Amino acid sequence: MRRGLGGEPGTLDPGAAADSFSLEVLGDLYEGLTAEAADGTVVPGVAASWTVDPTGTRYEFYLRHDAQWSNGAPVRAQDFVNAWRRVVDPKQGSPVADNLRIILGTEAIIAGRANVSSLGVSAPRDDVLAVVLTRPAPYFPQLLTHYSTFPVFSESAAKSHDARTWVSNGAYVLSSWTPGGGLQLSKNATYWDRDHVRVTNVAYVPVSDEYAEWLRYRAGELDLTQSVPAAALASIRKENLSELHLAPFLGTMYYAFNLRAAPFKNNVDLREALAMAIDRRAILTAILPFGQKPAFGFVPNGTWNYQPQSWDWTDTPDATRIAEAQRLYAKAGYSRQAPLHLKLLFNSSPSIKQIAIATAAMWKETLGIETELIDEEYRVFLDSRKNLSRWDVVRLAWVADYNDAGSFLDTLRSGSANDDSGYDNPQFNALIDKAERTADIQTRREILESAERTMLADYPVIPIYFYSSKRLFKPYIQGELPNPLNRLYSKHLKIEAH
Repeated sequence: MRRGLGGEPGTLDPGAAADSFSLEVLGDLYEGLTAEAADGTVVPGVAASWTVDPTGTRYEFYLRHDAQWSNGAPVRAQDFVNAWRRVVDPKQGSPVADNLRIILGTEAIIAGRANVSSLGVSAPRDDVLAVVLTRPAPYFPQLLTHYSTFPVFSESAAKSHDARTWVSNGAYVLSSWTPGGGLQLSKNATYWDRDHVRVTNVAYVPVSDEYAEWLRYRAGELDLTQSVPAAALASIRKENLSELHLAPFLGTMYYAFNLRAAPFKNNVDLREALAMAIDRRAILTAILPFGQKPAFGFVPNGTWNYQPQSWDWTDTPDATRIAEAQRLYAKAGYSRQAPLHLKLLFNSSPSIKQIAIATAAMWKETLGIETELIDEEYRVFLDSRKNLSRWDVVRLAWVADYNDAGSFLDTLRSGSANDDSGYDNPQFNALIDKAERTADIQTRREILESAERTMLADYPVIPIYFYSSKRLFKPYIQGELPNPLNRLYSKHLKIEAH
């Protein structure tokens, strides 16, 4: 089965991955304590079952005895202990360490105030994993489907990208990886549920250009795509509409400001002006006609137990919105005669570039801003996004790790590995911390909603749209279902005779 992939994975190390391309592949190679059915329902994974005490903070997971690594060794509870300690160890600098913040001791360990051995996870037996949380978290079993919680066989195995030294515990193993040429996966003969894995070999083909991916699909070189170009929509509707699969999922595309330096540091009027100058509806109509929704807040609709927040000018008429953007721009000290010059960084992709060009054009037309567009290959971009001297505004996106508003808002908490903008509002941080300590789900919801309103008033980011998955499947590829986290596992698919 040949799967299109929108870019080269940054890594196949579960504790070091920070991109959606890695996630797509890691979901085939590893399995956590829990897993997902095709529709996103949480089901047993390495853990055959689990219990939680009346406080909702103490879990015991009972590992299935037939769970094995691809080298035949049993998957032990200690493998999870070692992997999680590795993720939260500040020496590792893992970009997904915050995902484990709900576990007792994580915060102190990440901050360097405690040893990794104090993490609230232990292995009383090889087949029992005990976990202590800081508070009840009804989404915890779902969080355990995320790659940040996957076990690793060893440090060297986790870092290996060589089939000769590869060891994993998922439905597939790595057969080969040729940078720029693709990844080859084969069915894991030791996987406990191997009898239900119907696709024997999977080829991931990185194609950063959506249109090129569609051409390869059209030519029969791919069986399914990761995306669909807007430019091909008319042809797709005419030729193979039944092969187009669309579904909303929990993801937000946004621009982040560099808040650590001029011109955006301590200049909320300027940040608000740029946010108001963008016509999101026009962008989606012209560039992304696949069911994406304009974003005037950060947390998407459909998020569990949450009422998404938005700016109070969301439904303001265009003329009024533009006039206010121009007033704020002038108040910030800029004009058409003395315009703002900025650098906008983004990763290479035709649709991402189109949106960047449209955004720059709107800033130019409405405010007179001069924008330098910096287009980088994805793996180069991953480094550049952390180098604030490279950009004033950066294109980012966040897809929920689990179905909860905290998955989105925690990315903007000061100290988060995902807070690329450098946003640091003590009031916002305090609300996020308070939500983490709150057990009552209604009270926690209200706190998180207040946190989003606080953040939106500061304009550290400019949300542009909420995601909708768009893929093409050949008619003979069966088994795909809409998934709120947009996860598509090869083990759920099958190839019909054709």
